[in-house]
This record gives sequence, structure tokens and C-alpha cells, in this order.
Amino acid sequence: MKNKTSEPIETERPRVPSVKGKKRKRKLTDIETMQRKVIDEAKSPSKKKLIFPRLGYSRRMALKDIRPYEPGRPISEVQRRYGLDHVVKLASNENPLGPSPLAMEAVKRELNQLHRYPDAGGFELRRKLGDHHDVNMSNVILGNGSTEIVEILCEAFLDPGDEAITSEQAFFKYVISVRWMGGVPVLAPMKNWTFDLDAIYERITDKTKLIFIANPNNPTGTCVSDKEIARFIEKLPDHVITVLDEAYCEFLEENERPDTLRYVREERNVVVLRTFSKAYGIAGLRIGYGIAPEHLLEEMNIVREAFNTSHLAQAAAYDALDDKEFLKRTREHNRESKRMVLEKLDKLGIEYTPTSTNFVLIHLDRPAIDIFKSLLVRGVIVRPMRGYGLPNSLRITFGLIEENEFLFKHLEAVLAI
Repeated sequence: MKNKTSEPIETERPRVPSVKGKKRKRKLTDIETMQRKVIDEAKSPSKKKLIFPRLGYSRRMALKDIRPYEPGRPISEVQRRYGLDHVVKLASNENPLGPSPLAMEAVKRELNQLHRYPDAGGFELRRKLGDHHDVNMSNVILGNGSTEIVEILCEAFLDPGDEAITSEQAFFKYVISVRWMGGVPVLAPMKNWTFDLDAIYERITDKTKLIFIANPNNPTGTCVSDKEIARFIEKLPDHVITVLDEAYCEFLEENERPDTLRYVREERNVVVLRTFSKAYGIAGLRIGYGIAPEHLLEEMNIVREAFNTSHLAQAAAYDALDDKEFLKRTREHNRESKRMVLEKLDKLGIEYTPTSTNFVLIHLDRPAIDIFKSLLVRGVIVRPMRGYGLPNSLRITFGLIEENEFLFKHLEAVLAI
């Protein structure tokens, strides 16, 4: 007989059919066992935060030990919080000269196309990047910043339990992206604050799928030579993909720049990452790219979002590539600003790591978080490095001359306390 009441019927969990006269238990699957364990653990007050309250089961276990990436504080937030009118941000390695003028003109020109979806494949920009780097456009993939391509690489090539190697003080996003996919990050120690390629090679196993090398490295600012990279690539086993993250390569002097694109032309398992966020000054539009052999990009494009870069970002990047005058001014200013900052650090007796980038890693004789907070309330935003295992270190971007002067005015005052 049907239940004629309007009240919802409380459904029971399906039961495993039993043999007459016997009560048979169904064996739980591995996933069910894991969920049962998590639910049981959640009965403890200290574990309840792992459970979605209405669903009754946990988030992915791979997320359990991941700390979200913490970007630099925005100027507007610091102004609101501390009631400040003047704030200097030297925390995110942005271009102090602003965006490329050609990129800005491109954005203005294309504003009337905001009602259209962008070119999902970024055809024109990829073709221009191919010509710019003397590779085929089929060797180029676009990303929402080069960090998205790090995520794409992990999604395309990592199964749970697979290993990816990087260094202890490498860009934090590598570890996060590996763990998202249930992969195992393997961290090699650095040597003189630089990637130790021998230490990385020693950690390669049959489970190793990816190796991430930032060159120059963030946050240490150091660079591995062309000769060291060549020796490393030559002896790698075929099952390993090497990712060379060159977000800061435009700040290297000509004689410092490794020729890494030759490995792509040779169809090695190498991916080179670049960005428009730093030297070209269009970080706010989020666009970067990767250059890799076609056999790798075929797999990566399977997981890439269809409209992952906006129309304005593609247009700005396309024109920024032609802005050689702006790139020249950026490099010249960076040399001048770098010289000023390092001379001031020397004068104050503050230790720092020699840098090939647009920032410097300084080392203090006390917890850097206290210095960071004291500078923040004075209107100076820098980057504490506690999350990189460097509790006494700060990363400072080379700013405009007047920004650098503002920094040292307050840094000297804070250190004197």
C-alpha cells in the first residue's frame, strides 16, 4: 500500500542481500573504509572541521596537509586595516614601472570585445610566441599565469603516489600542485641557496614523474648555469619530465641566460615556463605560457580549461612582445634599483643572498615576522619567508628609487627598536 501522507519518507541505506538463515556482511571497498574511518574520527571535536556538515563525509584526503598559497598583501587591504594613505608594496616582485604601454593600448583597443568569449586556443598569440622563440606554435601552451601550467602538468602526468622532485626553498606552488593530485613531493636540499642538481638526481626513482627547477629561483634569486643544466638533462631517465620555470629570465644578463629551448627543439621531455607578469608588467591580467614538445602538450591540453586566458590578456601579451623599449627600460631600472638596495644592505650590515632577479632575499638576526608586521603598520609591504623554512628571512622587491628610500627609512627605524 502506498503511503498517502505528504511527509517525506525517511529512506534507509541499502542493505546487502542475505542468504536465508544467515546474516552476510558485505566487504567494504577501500574508499568506503577510508570514509568510515574519517567519519569515526570526526566524532572527536578536534576532527570535526574535516567534515562537510550537511554531507557527512570528508574532503579529499590529498588536501589534508596542504596549506593554501598566501599571496602578498594588496595595498588597499593595508590602507584599510591601518588607516594609511601612502603604502609601498615590495612583496610580489611586480614591475615598479607599471605595465607595458603597448599592452595598455591593446587593452583599451579590445574593450569593445568583452561580450565575446576569448579564442580558446589563443591561436594568434601562440603563433607569435612560436616566431619569437623560434619554435612551432604547436609547441606553445597558454596559461592563466605560468602557475596554471604547473597545475596542468600535475593533472596530466601525476597519479596518486607518483613523485615530483624540487628543492626545499623552491616556489611553494610546486608542492601544493603535486599534493592536489595525491602525488608525493620530494624535496632536495639546496647548495648555497641554489638548486643542487646532483642532489635532485640522487632522489630520482621509478616513481619520479616530474622535476621542477625554477631558474632563476624564487625566493632565493639564484640561477643554475647553462652547463649545469645541460649535464643534468643528458643523464635523466626517459620517464622523467623536467620543468624549467623561467619566470624571471628577462632579468638575467645576456651571458647568464641558459639556452633551454634547444631541449624542446630536440623533443626532450622538457617544459619551459615563461610569464608576462614580471618584466612585461601585466600581472593583473594573469597570462603566462609553456614551451614543450608536442607529445607532452597533447596530454596537457586534455586537462587545460577551454577559456583559461582572457581576450584582454591575449591581446595585451601579443602587443607586449613588441615593446622592446619598455623591456629595455625595465632591465635598466632593475639594475639601478638593485645596486641601490644592495649597497644600502651592505651599509646596514644586513646579510643577503646574491640575486639575478628583481628581488633580494635578506637574512636577519631575529624572527622576520616581527619586522614584517612592524613595517606593515608603517606602510611597507614585504614578504616573510617563514613558509619556506626561513623564519629569519624577508624577500624584498626592487622598487622605484623613492619606494626603496621609503623602505629603508622605516627598516632602519624598526631594526633600531
